[in-house]
Amino acid sequence: MLEWLIPAASTSADEIDWLFAVIFYTVGVWFVVAQGIFFGLIFKFRRRPGVRSLYVAGETKDEKRWISWPHYAVIACDVVLIAGAIAVWRDVKQVIPPPDETIRVIAQQWAWTFVHPGPDRQLDTPDDVVTVNELHVRNGTTYEFELTSQDVVHSFSIPVFRLKQDAVPGRMIKGWFRPTKTGTFDIACAEMCGLGHALMPAALHIESAEEHAAWLGEHTAVAAAAAGSRS
Repeated sequence: MLEWLIPAASTSADEIDWLFAVIFYTVGVWFVVAQGIFFGLIFKFRRRPGVRSLYVAGETKDEKRWISWPHYAVIACDVVLIAGAIAVWRDVKQVIPPPDETIRVIAQQWAWTFVHPGPDRQLDTPDDVVTVNELHVRNGTTYEFELTSQDVVHSFSIPVFRLKQDAVPGRMIKGWFRPTKTGTFDIACAEMCGLGHALMPAALHIESAEEHAAWLGEHTAVAAAAAGSRS
């Protein structure tokens, strides 16, 4: 149901949306049932002329079942929800599939720096492409990202990927994603990181293989020309 509000553009997004829907509808059913019983009891035991009030201690078997039976049902639902959450957490956070490419994400007050591998698809080589506040990825490609911060704690958030990962100074945190839909989407910092927190948005460009190759070729040529002029 999250996709009604925010498009899903990664393989992980479908799993997270499924888990969110299970939690939402499970809690929603319990809310309706609880409110129905609550207002039903209020109506049934409302004040009436000639009827004296009755003190209920909740000590008899019939009275206790109003607590014990829902309690057992809630525990059963919790077990299902926790099992689903663990499974999704494992797939999204703990198990990184073999990546096709690795990108580097560097957060700072208040901008994002992205280091893309060049045509050789390897980082830390002369054909790397560095951009600020623009991340370019190829649709259908599995990416591993290396995330760090230069100053304070930031949070790398891509809503269409359902991705949120804190960037911690002095640490290199790894994660992954696989885009499934082309287009331009938002990247944000989801952690209060100073006065310019709201001023560090970035753009995610998910491109087809042909579009990405053209973009990469153009920027690789520009970077090579700039390096040649400096030498």
